Amino acid sequence: MPEARRKVGFAVLLMLGATLCFAALDATSKHLSKTYPIPMMVWGRYTFHCLMMVIFLAPSMRLQLIATSRPVAQIMRALMLTGTTGFSMAGFSMMPLAESTAFLFVTPLVVVILSHWLLKESITGSHWVAVFAGFCGALLIARPGGALNLHGIVWMSLAAACYAVYQIQTRQLSPTENTITMLFYTALVGTVSMTLAAPLYWGGPMPDWIDAALIASLGIYGGTGHLMLTRAFRYAAASFLSPFLYAQLIWAMVLGWLFYDHLPDLISVAGIAVIAASSLSIALSERFKPAAVAKDRDTTC
Repeated sequence: MPEARRKVGFAVLLMLGATLCFAALDATSKHLSKTYPIPMMVWGRYTFHCLMMVIFLAPSMRLQLIATSRPVAQIMRALMLTGTTGFSMAGFSMMPLAESTAFLFVTPLVVVILSHWLLKESITGSHWVAVFAGFCGALLIARPGGALNLHGIVWMSLAAACYAVYQIQTRQLSPTENTITMLFYTALVGTVSMTLAAPLYWGGPMPDWIDAALIASLGIYGGTGHLMLTRAFRYAAASFLSPFLYAQLIWAMVLGWLFYDHLPDLISVAGIAVIAASSLSIALSERFKPAAVAKDRDTTC
């Protein structure tokens, strides 16, 4: 029993560390967006993530790292996550961290709707109530007359839409595909696509060594966060750990306050709380689904 408790405690620490990494990635991209084009930061996020996986995993996994029976589906899923990253970085550049992050947590609500239409999954009345409440929470944040940038809201909405499609594709692939392989394809496709597109967006300025390190840190934050996330689910059940994903909202508030001197107003805090509660209620209900579906636990960026 003590050993089991230690594993669960370690899993919780890994989850908190992972969500901190993702929040730090968002905060860093917000800072860099003042100087550099968004696609360049997307390139940095995936390129250095891909390098980390090649360095640390390729020697042991070798061809298993890219072995898949559904390469086209893997590529399409990875492109959806690349789009999520780009759109969300654009949103973070225009909006506060906490409110922007909250918009991404609307994704589980969109997934419920898409699952009903695309996967023919049945939806309970409580799920519909959660979806309605969650979107009401989003309206509280993006309320007319509020301080948020309209273009930023559009970017974050597009990010949430891409991320919802990504999660649907994850559900379809996870029963037969290796989790690490799926993660590697997201890094590889993001790297290749943004490298090929470089002539379209890259025209300077050249980063100094500090900014270059910050750009590289985007991939380190993303890669480390996903590694910690994967490890956490080895030590504890997804149904137990899923609530800790919402620690990212808290980290976003803290980093937004520390580095950008911003705290959400009370109405926005209420909207964030409603979104978190609605999404969390849906996440907790996943414990009653088959184990294959429980592998669909991922966070953005």
